[in-house]
Amino acid sequence: MNLTEWAKAQGVHPQTARRWFREGTLPVPAMRVGPRTILVNIEANQAVDVVGGVGLYARVSSHDQKADLERQRARIMEWAAKAGHRVVRVESEIASGMNGGRVKVRRLLADPDVTTVVVEHKDRFGRMNVELVEAALAAHGRRLVILDDGEVEDDLVRDMTEVPTSFCARLYGRRSARNRAQKALEAAAQ
Repeated sequence: MNLTEWAKAQGVHPQTARRWFREGTLPVPAMRVGPRTILVNIEANQAVDVVGGVGLYARVSSHDQKADLERQRARIMEWAAKAGHRVVRVESEIASGMNGGRVKVRRLLADPDVTTVVVEHKDRFGRMNVELVEAALAAHGRRLVILDDGEVEDDLVRDMTEVPTSFCARLYGRRSARNRAQKALEAAAQ
């Protein structure tokens, strides 16, 4: 289980749990599995809050990040193996987080055998409105597990970073479409 999830379940602030981990006073065994990911090793009878199958999802934005995609996928598969969960689907793709038409994430969400979707970071699942997906999954008895929530806990800070991201994606999308149309016209003229 992610240290942040464990802290919230215990009623402890995640920063306090991280401090306990650094100081070696965390009351449960834990280990660092990535630069920012700390997993808490809880008893097997307590970890059975995942009923059914687990779907793992990894995403990067561009092809030059393919090595990071493989590392991300390996980290979440390692987490699932250590936690002893039954993995029914593993999806990874190269696509923009602003794109709502990502085929592999849709396939993962549509699979009825997947009761828990696991991603390493929230922004790997999507750049905006991840909370809406979490609510929709919860309405069907499913959930989204984010292994590393990151340091941004404040809603205002998160919103202030999401707004420029949305505007930039819209602007760059228009520019890309204009450039493609211009190239098509030039090719047709030849």
